Amino acid sequence: MLPDFAFFDAIAEAAARETLPRFRMPFTIDNKHAAGFDPVTEADREAERAIRTLIEERFPGHGILGEEYGDVGLDRDYVWVIDPIDGTRAFISGLPVWGTLVGLYHKGEAVMGMMDQPFTGERFIAEQGSAIVQRNGKVDLLRTRKGVGLEQAIMMTTSPFIFPDDLAPAYQRLEKQVQLARYGCDCYAYAMVASGHIDLVVETGLKAYDVGGLIPLVEQAGGRMTTWSGGRPEDGGNIIAAGSPELHEAAMAVLNQTD
Repeated sequence: MLPDFAFFDAIAEAAARETLPRFRMPFTIDNKHAAGFDPVTEADREAERAIRTLIEERFPGHGILGEEYGDVGLDRDYVWVIDPIDGTRAFISGLPVWGTLVGLYHKGEAVMGMMDQPFTGERFIAEQGSAIVQRNGKVDLLRTRKGVGLEQAIMMTTSPFIFPDDLAPAYQRLEKQVQLARYGCDCYAYAMVASGHIDLVVETGLKAYDVGGLIPLVEQAGGRMTTWSGGRPEDGGNIIAAGSPELHEAAMAVLNQTD
């Protein structure tokens, strides 16, 4: 049995009780990466703990893939994919472009997803055949922007410096062809694709929990989201999200151009 949107609301509210009181407040930051900076906070850990508790109580037979507390039952038909704070760097910087991501996979394919931004009061939820945003007590359907060519497209990436040497030229080719490129926003950028405000997100080195909650939002709003090679994005990797299949095809041709 699939959950309803009300269960995603409950998850979002449980996570927000842990994240919002800590946002823009002093807190301890731990670094998970000895060779770089991969921050994690008490808010990340406590939000994931709250989410897991709800899932384990309501759907004890489902698996869980989480960023902070590991994986359980990944061979089960239904697996929840959790990123309690996607955009921890934004969170610790006081920027409200982070979000709580929760996705549900069925036999490896993302079938439901949510991105919740409790500070701005925006909650994006999707299931097969439906994608909505709840904002200020109002519910609107999500629709991507159509009829946009590369020369008109607005594109986002976390940073142009995230791409390794073998991928940077491909990204740079694409950036030169779009109308506007902006940086940052993490999961919020994908929600803006689903909302029809921007047209492309191009990133590299993502994990399953970075994309699991976002795939249904983009796809059910009318967009397309794949790896750079055109495969399914559920496992992460090099990811492209586009507002339409046509724009996706055009961007892929640039990314995969051979000299």
